[in-house]
Amino acid sequence: MKVCIIGSGYVGLVAAACLANSGNSVIGADIDERKVSMLRENKIPIYEPGLADLVTRNQAEGRLSFTTDVAAAIRECQVIFIAVGTPQGEDGSADLQHVSAVARTIGDNLNGYKVIVDKSTVPVGTADHVASIIASRATGEFSVVSNPEFLKEGAAVQDFLYPDRIVIGADDVRAKEIMAKLYAPFQRSQNKIIFMDVRSAEMTKYAANAMLATRISFMNELSLLCERVGADIDMVRRGIGSDPRIGPKFLFAGAGFGGSCFPKDIRALMETGRQYDHELTILKAVYAVNERQKLRLSQLVTGHYGEDLTGKVFTLWGLAFKPETDDMREAPSIVVARELISRGATVRAHDPVAFETARQHFDASVVFEPDNYEALRDSDGLLIVTEWQMYRTPDFGRIKELMRTPAVFDGRNLYEGSALRTDGFAYYAIGRPAPRGSLSG
Repeated sequence: MKVCIIGSGYVGLVAAACLANSGNSVIGADIDERKVSMLRENKIPIYEPGLADLVTRNQAEGRLSFTTDVAAAIRECQVIFIAVGTPQGEDGSADLQHVSAVARTIGDNLNGYKVIVDKSTVPVGTADHVASIIASRATGEFSVVSNPEFLKEGAAVQDFLYPDRIVIGADDVRAKEIMAKLYAPFQRSQNKIIFMDVRSAEMTKYAANAMLATRISFMNELSLLCERVGADIDMVRRGIGSDPRIGPKFLFAGAGFGGSCFPKDIRALMETGRQYDHELTILKAVYAVNERQKLRLSQLVTGHYGEDLTGKVFTLWGLAFKPETDDMREAPSIVVARELISRGATVRAHDPVAFETARQHFDASVVFEPDNYEALRDSDGLLIVTEWQMYRTPDFGRIKELMRTPAVFDGRNLYEGSALRTDGFAYYAIGRPAPRGSLSG
């Protein structure tokens, strides 16, 4: 099948590589000449495990190509994916200017029946909006379907190749048949496609992210209470996560969530509710809890050292909003570093892959260290912000020798506090009882 993916960002590039890998002829179309030039040379603009290999192999074997001629790609293909960005508008709603621009280009180049696939995360009613734009500029036949993505950054390739479910919102049989054929290679063992109406599919994406974000904020809310009553949030997590009605996923307390999806999609869904005169009070609280949680690590630091951190040096391990990505959008590390700096501290930081994207968010006040241990030299505190695998079992003897003051502020609850305290560290975590005499509460 000939497929055009318009937009070579995170979603579009993963979709293009994976659909090409299943035997389709895929054109990745983007107006960004620099990005297209990089991709033609197999230079991947984002960090995503396994993606570079797929792009390289499928370009070499002729199934995947990239172009800036969006119009020609539309005319050549039967299935057109819209995978452009939907940035947040000033009111919190999703900005559809790029989606609308693509719809106009499709309308101007419609030369036969085509299935137009909304792959971008878009508000309910966007498919109707896209269809109306195309119909105003063309007389040919087409169908607009919603096919939201459910990709986890850091595992996006695996999620696409081996999906839990494939949601397709389509209102006509012809489009359903084409989409079923396109996704047949990704559901060999069982039928994973869930067909529904278009508006329900659009809502499903937002509902999924809102539910996952709610679980995280719920545990972060409980973590603060656990600290005060002397309970351990990790024990609570194990207790409730063993209930099959709840399950263990997305129940980890921490320094707050970030990324390109959860914060933006919660705000967009709240704005949709406002437009339809229905306030989503739970999501309002989810968002507020997360914003507060991003301050928790710096509060633990000031609880130990006091409000004035002048002359203190702190080391952040982890900058990206989660492991296995270089994405810094709404990352908790940004809030943590700025809070420490505002109180007079010096901040050093290490991350395995996010240095370049992090530089866009910090000025020279944050020192980036290529070696995570060297970042600790003469430091007054180690802050765990992102739970990269390389941070899970460090050499604490070496850490203690390098630090000026051995204090660990564990924003991801990676370590055993009692063992570290026995070894002479001050240790603070999220949702665990603080040591007696601590001011961190």
